[in-house]
Amino acid sequence: MFPCSLPFRPPADDGCNQPEQQLEAIHRSADKTVEHSQKIFNELIRLLQKRSSDVKQQIRSQQEAEGSRVKELQEKLEQEITELKRKDAELKQISHTEDHSQFLHSCPSVAALSESPHSSSIKIRLLRHFEDVTAAVSELRDKLQDILTEEWTNISLRVTEVDVLLPQPEPEPTSRAGFLRYSCEMTLDPNTAHRELLLSEGNRKVTFMDQPQSYSHHPDRFTGCSQVLSRESLTGRCYWEVEMGGGGVGVAVAYKNISRGGGSECGFGCNDKSWSLHCYLDCYTFWYNNISTSISGPLSSRVGVYLDHRAGILSFYSVSGTMTLLHRVQTTFTQPLCAGIKLYYSRSSAELCKME
Repeated sequence: MFPCSLPFRPPADDGCNQPEQQLEAIHRSADKTVEHSQKIFNELIRLLQKRSSDVKQQIRSQQEAEGSRVKELQEKLEQEITELKRKDAELKQISHTEDHSQFLHSCPSVAALSESPHSSSIKIRLLRHFEDVTAAVSELRDKLQDILTEEWTNISLRVTEVDVLLPQPEPEPTSRAGFLRYSCEMTLDPNTAHRELLLSEGNRKVTFMDQPQSYSHHPDRFTGCSQVLSRESLTGRCYWEVEMGGGGVGVAVAYKNISRGGGSECGFGCNDKSWSLHCYLDCYTFWYNNISTSISGPLSSRVGVYLDHRAGILSFYSVSGTMTLLHRVQTTFTQPLCAGIKLYYSRSSAELCKME
């Protein structure tokens, strides 16, 4: 007899680690998300259509009601005109009466008729029609646009954070050339600049002036701290450099919803919505959530900032002939970030560098 042999068995299936099954899982997840997202957007569209229909119905009902009131008033005025014409005819007839006793007898009845039953109820007012409704609907549109703009960044961030193969995080670069691969050009947002900050060089440079600048009112403007945010939101891996003129410069990142009001709590590093490296002429300090940490390192007029949003890494470097790590943060960022600059001394300045 031939020796018994074991039947052939294929390699064990390791589930979603197989490329075909993983690709199928990606397709299922994407299709399901698209379906659910479309359903939500359709619900929003139906809600807006219903509100539009409700407003239209209210306007038409009010139009009909006001139209009826105007017609009723018109009829009363026509009746009053008819009554006045009749009185006028009576007065003319009485005026030709030669019999004095008859004249005196007729006057009281004519005088009684001189009181109009409707004239005292007629009120003249300025017509406003429906302009206030148009203004309210326009205000609603502006608010919805602001919400959609704000939330779109968060939605886009969630999409880009989808991990398919779960790769290991890329190591942080070790040379300036490596960091420059992730360089991003940014500008400062005039709508956030404190009134004593002057923006120049295409809104890349900020200088602390002695006099308030002629900025218009804006809800995003910082009023309590001499600081400004970038116009661009930061996600993914980013690198930028700040050239400082004079001491007393805060190089920061912050969530866009950081407080803008008065008081020191809105300052970069004085809350849990911002991280800031304070650069003075003779030292560095790092601030987060109103807690400071002394930093040692070579002093330089230029600071490099590296952000890996997904990995939760924020690093500050002293940039001169070489790059020296000053401080690294490991955390979890829950929103897109903006670059920030804060100035402490009059005539101090800072500029977002053009990366070359």
